[in-house]
Amino acid sequence: MSTQQNTILVTIDTLRKDMVGLYNPRSSLTPFMDSLKETATLYLDPYSTGPYTQASFQGILASAYYLNYGKEKKLNPQKVLLSEVLQKNGIYTVAFHSNAYLSYYFGYNRGWDTFYDSMADEVSDLYPFIRGKAINQKVETFLKDFSFKKPLFLWVHYMDVHEPYIAEKKYLAPIDSGLNLKKEQMFRLFRDTLLKRDVSQPQKVDTLKKLYMSKVAETDEHLKKLFSLFEAHKLLENSTIFITSDHGDEFCEHGGLSHDGKMYNELVSVPFLIYDRKRGARTIEEPVSLIDIPPTIAEAMDIPPSPAFEGRSLLSNGPGPILGEAMDKIGHKEKDTDQPIHYLAEDGLKLIHSQKKGWEAYDQTKDKEEENNIIEEVSNNLKDKLSKFINRGRKE
Repeated sequence: MSTQQNTILVTIDTLRKDMVGLYNPRSSLTPFMDSLKETATLYLDPYSTGPYTQASFQGILASAYYLNYGKEKKLNPQKVLLSEVLQKNGIYTVAFHSNAYLSYYFGYNRGWDTFYDSMADEVSDLYPFIRGKAINQKVETFLKDFSFKKPLFLWVHYMDVHEPYIAEKKYLAPIDSGLNLKKEQMFRLFRDTLLKRDVSQPQKVDTLKKLYMSKVAETDEHLKKLFSLFEAHKLLENSTIFITSDHGDEFCEHGGLSHDGKMYNELVSVPFLIYDRKRGARTIEEPVSLIDIPPTIAEAMDIPPSPAFEGRSLLSNGPGPILGEAMDKIGHKEKDTDQPIHYLAEDGLKLIHSQKKGWEAYDQTKDKEEENNIIEEVSNNLKDKLSKFINRGRKE
């Protein structure tokens, strides 16, 4: 049983903001997450720092941008993980996840007292990751044995929403009761349509989206179970709980599938809320970046942030710049010719720059679907801001 202030970070891989009822009243996929609004700070306009795991999680866990020191496959040693900062200040740090890009191989095991990344476990083609139920069981086992002599920082990451979208009937039936696919058929749809980025048959794209939606509903139940574990150990009374996603998924909104090197809202607009019974419910309308999570968690635990952190605490400061970057690539097929892509969100506008498409701009107040490029109406001042970010660190 815990009697001191703890912090918990729950991240849900690939969860689009518009799938969460808190942001989209037409969605009924996340009843438990929606219920947390009564005791949470809800950020209405949060942005990830990138459209896929490698680019986004450097913001979430290291308060850093992906290409700060050039493109590297592993986490640059000059980037400081939140876990390192907390561990050095006497916090017991724990992680349970199943994402290969966040494994020890890529350098994400730094600063953890307990670090589970599932890389030694066997998985299958249908489920190429450890599922949420098993992750919860590991959390439950840990909490039963933990002494709580130190404050706790716990990170839990769910992969269930991520492709290949192998749906359970229980969660698929409310979405489409007439969609009766065997798991092998679901996997073929992933292999032959999604992996190939084949959007030539809209019906298949629609089916993929329904399978994805069922995984969102399933993960909401994993989250509900996780909170019941927290309640059993009295953690809800004295913990600040951050809930977010690293990026979304595309279903042909901009001509593709999955999460490639694009900066449109279906990929970088994510849910974000902070549950805290002591602070109560609030709603924040200003745009915020997930790069602010590490310094915010540090402040919540009364610990100075690392000087390497590029974000700022949302508890005592206003939101900082909304920026992101990645490599403009398709899936895992990154080539030497692939070029960086960047974005800036400011004053109701989203500005995007890539070598392939040049400049794009979208009015976020009128055009959330980002269909009408208004780059001719954008001031040079805004372009200069993004250009400064793109060219940072370059020698003149």
